[in-house]
Amino acid sequence: MALLITDDCINCDVCEPECPNEAISMGEEFYQINPDKCTECVGHFDEPQCALLCPVACIPLDPARRETREELLIKYERLTANKAAA
Repeated sequence: MALLITDDCINCDVCEPECPNEAISMGEEFYQINPDKCTECVGHFDEPQCALLCPVACIPLDPARRETREELLIKYERLTANKAAA
C-alpha cells in the first residue's frame, strides 16, 4: 500500500525532506503523498520514515492503494532506475 496524509496534518514540514522518493509535496491545504512514488520506504528503510517522524500520526496506509512488499520493491526499482537514467 502507499501511504496517505490525512487532514489532521499540521504542516510541520518534517515528512517532505525525509521521503527518499520525493513522493511528498505541499497540497492546497496540507501535505500530500503521490501514490505512484510512494514505496513505504521499501528499498530504502525498514519502515516509512514520514510516518515514523510525524508528530501527529496522520500518515496511515492508504486502503485504496493495496500493494504487496514485492510490488513496492518493483516500484522502488523502477523509480531508482529512472533517477539513474536522468
